[in-house]
Amino acid sequence: MSNESNARPTKNERRQQAREQARAAREQEQKREKRNRLFIQGGIVLGIVAILAIVGLVVQQATAPAGPGPANMASGGVVFGKDLKVQKTAALQSDETRKAPEVNRDELPLDVTVYADYMCPACGAFEQANGTMLENYVGSGDITLQVYPLNFLDPASLGTKYSTRAANLFGCVVEQQPDAAFKLHNALLSAEVQPSENTQGLTDDELLDQAKAAGANVDTELKQCVKDRRFADFVASNTKAATETGVVGLAEGAQIALDQTGQELQPEGEPQRLISTPLVIVNGQQWLSGRDGDLENYLLKVKAEVEKAAKGGDASKDAAKDESKDAGAAKEADAATAG
Repeated sequence: MSNESNARPTKNERRQQAREQARAAREQEQKREKRNRLFIQGGIVLGIVAILAIVGLVVQQATAPAGPGPANMASGGVVFGKDLKVQKTAALQSDETRKAPEVNRDELPLDVTVYADYMCPACGAFEQANGTMLENYVGSGDITLQVYPLNFLDPASLGTKYSTRAANLFGCVVEQQPDAAFKLHNALLSAEVQPSENTQGLTDDELLDQAKAAGANVDTELKQCVKDRRFADFVASNTKAATETGVVGLAEGAQIALDQTGQELQPEGEPQRLISTPLVIVNGQQWLSGRDGDLENYLLKVKAEVEKAAKGGDASKDAAKDESKDAGAAKEADAATAG
């Protein structure tokens, strides 16, 4: 019994042991807390770095140049002339501003500009009603037609960005195989092809099928242009320019209506912005069916006015020539009399 009693630690020893255990526990806890602080601080640093990287990427994407547009679309749109031929232009560069093609509105052909989104139902209705007529007038050389593609209805295609993809295809064809561009434009807005809003629209392969039906050769270059969405930024910039900077194709001082009646106009002297589609401009002035009537009749009316003004100018020139001749003859007569 005495040996067992001597083997047990004394009270002081137990107290010292408890203190030692408490000290070791505190040190262990302090080490654990330090590790946690380091982990938290490291996580915060990594999180900040990740956030900065994301912000930098967003800023870079937002400020990055849109890149060149398609060849033959320097104004933002493509111009079709006689025999439906595309008027050639260089590609619009990222640092260039969209400018309307140079035209002389005192003579024929008339210039017509159409702003359209390939998912816009009103644009489809317009094309279905007027497409064949416009094709005839353009083909004969009576008018030039500028088609200006937009993508403001991208949110209405369930995430597929159909408006951008359709407009991108159009730009690819305008650049690579322009002879098929007019027919493709007409097809994309036809009742048989144009998708309804709030649907996914055509797939890229189905869009390429439409290009093929329009006469394009669906080769590797065209497929790659569609796959890469090469002109997606260009189309987005088209929409931004038209809705913020103002539309191109208007005569100086012309105003865009705020509704389809044409009773109220955007403020004079300010940029005339796109507010609805299709926007149709004839010889520098907006055409509205509710105000101006049937488009073909309106074109004939404007055409007659241009022709009349041109004839009046010719008549004035002839009269001036006759007056000059008469004055010359009178001077000769006076000289002969004096002699």
